[in-house]
Amino acid sequence: MVSMQVKGSHSLKDVLPALVPGLTYEGMEVADGAMAEQAVLTMCATSDAKERQRLVKALLAYCKQDTLGMVEIVEKMRSMI
Repeated sequence: MVSMQVKGSHSLKDVLPALVPGLTYEGMEVADGAMAEQAVLTMCATSDAKERQRLVKALLAYCKQDTLGMVEIVEKMRSMI
């Protein structure tokens, strides 16, 4: 049962693995909202262009994973009805 797997949480990070087990944030440089916030703050504070580029790439990968996760959750929920 899905509700038991997400432990009562509605967070994407909890719902996604319960509904789409193969899609995780493991191994990603930015893997949660707190890390994303820190990456943005660091990106704004640094004058190193390579560091900014690295952080932009990591943030885009994180946003892509969030978007893909939402699409996969909707598809999974549609298949349940």
